Order: sequence, then structure tokens, then C-alpha cells
Amino acid sequence: YYGVVVFSDGFVPGVKAFTAAVLGGIGSLPGAVLGGLLIGFIESMWSAYFSIDYKDVAAFSILAIVLIFLPSGILGRPEVEKV
Repeated sequence: YYGVVVFSDGFVPGVKAFTAAVLGGIGSLPGAVLGGLLIGFIESMWSAYFSIDYKDVAAFSILAIVLIFLPSGILGRPEVEKV
């Protein structure tokens, strides 16, 4: 229906925005912008070569890979252990 707002309308965009912030680095505005651009690029390239049904899987898989190797994100500050 046109003009109807459902509570779940913003779930996927919200999760993608959170993914962009985590991917770029929490607390880094340029990192969040870079993360958003990276997610958009990954989804468009994935849709060009593979089924469009799995474009969300590609973005979240990249997030998992980045968090394994760079836990603070791409442009995030590394945590300093205080003794």
C-alpha cells in the first residue's frame, strides 16, 4: 500500500548504517563515510556478478572479515591498554 508506514521499514537500512559505522571505525566520521561507500560498492559489484538476492550477505560477510582482522575498523583508533 502507498502511504503506509510499518515498524520494520527501517530495519535493513539501520543495520547497514550500523555496519558502515563499525566497518569504518566507531568514533570516526570519515571512517563511517568510507564504510558506507565501501558497502555500496560491494553491493553493486556483487549484484553485477552474482544473484542480487545475496547482496546483503556479501556486505555482512565483508564486515565479519574486517572485524576479525581489524577489530577497531578501517580508520578506527587501536585500543591502548592502560596498566
